[in-house]
Amino acid sequence: MKIKCLIVLLMLFNTVVAQEWMSSFAIAQKLALTQNKMLFVMWEGSIEYPLPVIVIDENGNKILVEDLFESEGLNTIIWENFVPVLLNETEYDDWYEEIKSKRSYLYKEKFDDDSIKIMDANGNMLSTAYISYDPLNFTAFVKRYSLDTSFLEQEIRNYQRNVDFYSAFYLGSKYVDYAIYTSDELRLEIIKLSQIYLEEAEAFLELQNYENENVLKERLELVKVYQELILNKPRKVIRKLKKLSKEEISDTNKSLVAFLYYTAYKIERDQKNVALWKTEVSLVNLKQAHIFINSLKK
Repeated sequence: MKIKCLIVLLMLFNTVVAQEWMSSFAIAQKLALTQNKMLFVMWEGSIEYPLPVIVIDENGNKILVEDLFESEGLNTIIWENFVPVLLNETEYDDWYEEIKSKRSYLYKEKFDDDSIKIMDANGNMLSTAYISYDPLNFTAFVKRYSLDTSFLEQEIRNYQRNVDFYSAFYLGSKYVDYAIYTSDELRLEIIKLSQIYLEEAEAFLELQNYENENVLKERLELVKVYQELILNKPRKVIRKLKKLSKEEISDTNKSLVAFLYYTAYKIERDQKNVALWKTEVSLVNLKQAHIFINSLKK
């Protein structure tokens, strides 16, 4: 998740015409998926005004760049880390119609404002946390949101081919897995993004009939518990799991329950219960649990 290039100071203030941002959102989505990048999105009207940013050079010095949009060097960095695209103001009504009944008030406020929006290849927004623009720390912003999404590539492709319960659920679940490998400061935003897909999957369950509906509902609830684990709430995880009867848990979901119990008890340093659950956790899940736990110690 590192910035992919060093800032060349001589380029920061160079106003030579740089590579233009994309204007077709659909094409930008395809490019983001192909390059395993996030989208760097702004309303076209918002770039009519200067956006001052702070850049940290390799020696730790802060440099004020008076306008992000006039810097060839910063534009190069944006292109190397994201797929930048401008949203057409005339399409606002269509965009808002799509999100108005599905997203939180804060999400919609962020969508409406002139700030930078980091979106995934499906057009769902990741960057929902408050970030100061007085001025924007460009270096920190890129470091935070420059993500390699190759881990999610197959699930994103499946979702784009056909939006249904399974594609939405598997992508939402994969985002929860992905959060393990991201910085601690970004995890809440990743979990919120995963929730968009899980809520969509839940809506499909309510509208359509599935042969194994109870198992799917149970799995969906367990992934929500998994979200709490990623947010480092082990005691809450344990309480929620204890509400489940071990005999009633489907065979399909027992491995996830074991992983959740084991990891939560491991975080709590409850060695007795760790030993009880360890034998039921696969080697793959043990490795994932240890990666997550070690990330909490940093």
